[in-house]
Amino acid sequence: MDVKALAVITLLMVTMCIHVSHAKPFSLGQRCWCRSPEKSVHKNNVKNLKFMNTPNCPLQIIATMRNDKQVCLDPETKWLQQYLKNAINKIKKSRGI
Repeated sequence: MDVKALAVITLLMVTMCIHVSHAKPFSLGQRCWCRSPEKSVHKNNVKNLKFMNTPNCPLQIIATMRNDKQVCLDPETKWLQQYLKNAINKIKKSRGI
């Protein structure tokens, strides 16, 4: 058998045996989720808040709304600032700080 043909067959067999990962590349997993945060979300429509800290991104706050839609919130929203301040004070009181 010709050496070139053997090399091609070997390369094809190795290619067929390689496990293909469906995970995102590392660089895509580290991107900022919130590129254009919402400023006019009313606090009564929010069901759940999720805080994300990703390198090279500002604080990202993802709100799950009552209709299960997810939106990014602007951290400078007044009601959100008050919510965070109250949460920090509650933690400080529970720890006796």
